[in-house]
Amino acid sequence: MSDEQAIKLVIQTYFDSMYESCAEKARAAFHPNAKIVGYLQDDLHVMELAEFADFVAGQQPSAKDKNESVRLDILSIDVAGQTAVAKVRDDYLGMTFLDNLSLLKEGDSWSIYNKMFHVEGASG
Repeated sequence: MSDEQAIKLVIQTYFDSMYESCAEKARAAFHPNAKIVGYLQDDLHVMELAEFADFVAGQQPSAKDKNESVRLDILSIDVAGQTAVAKVRDDYLGMTFLDNLSLLKEGDSWSIYNKMFHVEGASG
């Protein structure tokens, strides 16, 4: 599997974690030292992975259980050795997010090391 294919799988796992409200998938997609950072309603939110996984798991019923539409667009992936940057657009919690994901490869495994998000507006 190419690095780009492996990164796409990590991004899909990240999205599935939110869509399914699954903390385990969030932990699988992110590096243990990951930071999740961005603005919601003009307030800066900074989370460690444990906080983010708990937040994701707390969204009940899940978007999947509510049969919400799926939107995950991988806009770009740039790989430089053992690092990569991906830009994705996804819908979550009624909002459209533009995420900048920094990824790190350790051994044969890629993980999201940093997520910076921007809310573009209401989804739909």
